[in-house]
Amino acid sequence: MTMLTHARGPFQRPPYSPGRQDTAAAGAADARLARIKRFCMCALTILLAGSALAGVIALKAIAVFHASNIHLF
Repeated sequence: MTMLTHARGPFQRPPYSPGRQDTAAAGAADARLARIKRFCMCALTILLAGSALAGVIALKAIAVFHASNIHLF
């Protein structure tokens, strides 16, 4: 019977096991990557919306200064 068991212990995988290795970690890595992508897309959306708002405010300010004949430079 000792020839059929390996020397590491009853609950440890042998060094060259033919089974699939660490499939749970691959799923966790995919979930983490999806979460990072979702965060980056949200951050990019917020930055784009903020820059569009700043552009609209700048255009309105230019129109007001031009209409009131105030020269900044």
